[in-house]
Amino acid sequence: MLALPLAGRAQTRVIDIDARAVDGPLAPAFNMSIGAGRANEGLRADWQRQLAEIKRDAGFKYIRMHGLLSDDMAVYRVDAQGREQYNFQYVDALYDYLLGIGVKPFVELGFMPSQMASGDKTIFWWRGNVTPPKDYAAWERLIKALTEHFTERYGAQEVASWYFEVWNEPNLDGFWAGSQDDYFKLYRHAARAIKSVNADYKVGGPATAGAAWIAEMIAYCASNAVPLDFVSTHTYGVHQGFLDEYGSTGTVLSKEDDAISADVIRNRRQIAASAMPGLELHYTEWSSSYTPADPSHDSYHQAAYILQKLKQVGGAAQSMSYWVFTDIFEEAGPRMEAFHGGFGLMNTQGIKKPAYFAYQFLNQLAPTALKNSDSRSFASTDRQGKVQLLLWDYTRTLPDGVNNQQYFINDLPPRDKGQVDIRLRGLQRGSYTLHISTVGYRRNDAFTAYIGMGSPRQLAKSQVATLKSLASGKPDQQRTVRVGADGRAGITLPLRENDVYLLQLQARK
Repeated sequence: MLALPLAGRAQTRVIDIDARAVDGPLAPAFNMSIGAGRANEGLRADWQRQLAEIKRDAGFKYIRMHGLLSDDMAVYRVDAQGREQYNFQYVDALYDYLLGIGVKPFVELGFMPSQMASGDKTIFWWRGNVTPPKDYAAWERLIKALTEHFTERYGAQEVASWYFEVWNEPNLDGFWAGSQDDYFKLYRHAARAIKSVNADYKVGGPATAGAAWIAEMIAYCASNAVPLDFVSTHTYGVHQGFLDEYGSTGTVLSKEDDAISADVIRNRRQIAASAMPGLELHYTEWSSSYTPADPSHDSYHQAAYILQKLKQVGGAAQSMSYWVFTDIFEEAGPRMEAFHGGFGLMNTQGIKKPAYFAYQFLNQLAPTALKNSDSRSFASTDRQGKVQLLLWDYTRTLPDGVNNQQYFINDLPPRDKGQVDIRLRGLQRGSYTLHISTVGYRRNDAFTAYIGMGSPRQLAKSQVATLKSLASGKPDQQRTVRVGADGRAGITLPLRENDVYLLQLQARK
């Protein structure tokens, strides 16, 4: 077992909440959108079951994925007579399912159909073509035909609620074989195609890695009268590199307290200083690490990490789309291991990782935020007087000289952080029921239990059932709280590194 760094002296943390002090609506960015690997994976029954489950628990409204136009979706071909043919049957099957469970598409337009491509450079096991079109007019015709098809099938009002994002990470050579100017040209033709169908449809980009090209994108569109309804980009909680399908470089979780949030806030300032200061900002990918072979994704630390970063971002972005919801994800090919550091909130068998519960707990908060000076908690209330508090400790425990792949595969007992005293006031007199749900070491922590099984590469049915039973997200404590005439109540909880608590206080009828 790796030695843990010394922690600071355990102490008492105080959270003081007035149930009458409303701060406004709870920022909705956390579950605006979620990511998925590629469109063709969305035709799988297990993928669809998992999405329905996480929609129910976390409430995600949109989903974004790669490969909508790639060859395995069969959208485009040129016949023997040189005539273009469009086929949207696979896209229809996917989008019909999404809309049927209440999830809207955040449409990523890519990659290039091979018969339209100018070259044969591809990315990933499933060979997404990343070259520019050999004929930009053909690209524009395809995007127009696709947009017209969406309008005919789903109606203009529905499609007007979607987002059309052009390409993915064109600032990385692995994802785009052209230049920045080539990308802007690709974007211009796509935006013109979409707006020619309906001027109310939303189109944007550049979907870059590393929070890049935002100012340049806005300047290009403003100076060339190119439509731009939102800007989008990505960020991950490591500093080196942007693309590592196999996790072979050894990623290191950033030491910077404002990792992730610094990029978001910088982009928001760039927008404010631009010719289009009212643009929406969408982070269409983010996570602790950009490789689907990083065990930080599986660890109990990830739940607190997610909450910490979303709290820091606040309302600076309209969406923070976590990458991704499931380990049914084949950029590096189908995986042989049950837990392999995949991006997903669930593993391939549908076992919920600690990260899953960060989003489930956020979704359980009431829509109205309460004023709260604590930097590591959210407080909320509803019209029925329920009071909720979602609190956590985030502690980066990664030792110097060790990478994520070496560290997070271990059983990592947390150090004590003292206790948290929750002081509530402004409550109605009476008896309340308090439900407490927790995530942390060996609490809704399937990965540590998996390590305890010896980290088997593949799981028997009984092992899957056991791990699922240990990670349900259900409340693990219930207490009675009595509030007197002063309207006050106090709750004290022990706190360890990277613990997460959801408290729900409801008056008894």
